[in-house]
Parts: sequence; C-alpha cells; structure tokens
Amino acid sequence: MAILLAILINTIAVWVTGFILPGIQMHSFTTSIVVAIILGIVNAILRPIIFILTLPINILTLGLFSFVIMGLLVYLVSAIVPGFTVDNFGWAILFAMIVALINWFLWSLASPSRRI
Repeated sequence: MAILLAILINTIAVWVTGFILPGIQMHSFTTSIVVAIILGIVNAILRPIIFILTLPINILTLGLFSFVIMGLLVYLVSAIVPGFTVDNFGWAILFAMIVALINWFLWSLASPSRRI
C-alpha cells in the first residue's frame, strides 16, 4: 500500500510540475505516471552510486553539485520516456527541485503528525 501511495504522490508532483514549467512537455497524465515510476527507479538505483562517485566535488561545492546530478537524472528520464521532453538542462534542474518540494509537501500532508 505504501508503494502505491508513493507512486501516486510522485505522479501528482510530476504532473503539477510539468503543468507549471513551460520548458517541460508532457503529453498526457499517463506519461506523468510513467515518468514518476521511472524517476523513482532511477533515483533508487543510480542516484546513490553517482553521489558516492562525486562526493569530493559535492563537498567542494557545499552540496550544490547535487542539483546538477538531479538535473542529469531528469534528463536521462526524458531520454527514456517518450512523450516527456525537457527543453534544456536548466529546466531539468528546476523540474527536479520543484518535484522534490511538491513531494515533501504532499508527504507532510499524507503522514500523520507526531505532536504531543
């Protein structure tokens, strides 16, 4: 059940971000579902490996290089998924940041608060 909730939240975040940004083209809601699933797989498999390999440059840039890595992963997903296009690298970085912010917000709404 948790994985379906994660896919739903990621899909909503991808769809809203694709709707907001003019440099991102998404042909349908089904495309946003596929993008959310592929982006989740890429983030789960490739992102940790790339972060470990680029750790020295990430430390030198005080973590700002992680935005470049996220943009590259979005660019990779746009090359894999038909119907999802990113105009340039700047839009890919902005797409990754906004999707992360929307995901954070939606997960904070979905999970119960732990207030005493």
